[in-house]
Amino acid sequence: MKIALLQTDVLHPEFIEQYQSFGVMFQQMFAAADIEIQSEIFSVIDGVYPPNPDDFDAMLVTGSKADAFSNEPWVLTLGAYLRQRHDAGQKLLGICFGHQLLAHALGGRTERAAAGWGVGVMAYQWQTKPTWLNDEAATFKLICSHRDQVTQLPPGATLLAANDFCPNAAFYIADKVLAFQGHPEFSTDFGAELIHKRQLDIGDPLAQKALTSYAQGHDGLAIAKVMRDFVGH
Repeated sequence: MKIALLQTDVLHPEFIEQYQSFGVMFQQMFAAADIEIQSEIFSVIDGVYPPNPDDFDAMLVTGSKADAFSNEPWVLTLGAYLRQRHDAGQKLLGICFGHQLLAHALGGRTERAAAGWGVGVMAYQWQTKPTWLNDEAATFKLICSHRDQVTQLPPGATLLAANDFCPNAAFYIADKVLAFQGHPEFSTDFGAELIHKRQLDIGDPLAQKALTSYAQGHDGLAIAKVMRDFVGH
């Protein structure tokens, strides 16, 4: 299995030595889950795209501090590219910003959430169990870090997971698109550093609640396997 990692942001300079890049986090996640995947990172924020997209079984859009509904040229270019790849039958995966951009680009709606920041570990409830979803649990937990949300799913999408804070926390479209709001690739260490970096924006009470939530762990590796099963089914 071969996946193109479409990297949509760069790490804060002080994080690069330890965490390298968002694309590398996904490579480390798949390795930690014992998933045999070949992957290549393309920095689409810098205009770098796969020269031969059909060489890949799927494309994965990473998280970003950018707004999926913005008019930044690179965001508009990536949205158009994802529509083209969707029309060509390419399997597409999205995480956080990737989840939001896929929804927005394919006819749904993403906007600033009235509920404000979502941070820390959250539990989500599966809303349906398609044939490729082998998770027997009713719920799963992921680290989240977002203040935008998908408020309307795109045409043809099926709601896959939700909670009270994020009603559209995951969706899929047939056997071509799978997207999650939460971050399976984040470690609790990176999540905590990101909270400290954004503490002024988030506010102390919510930041402290998020930091405390990391003690419960999360199901990132299980969601990595869900993505593998979706691409491979």
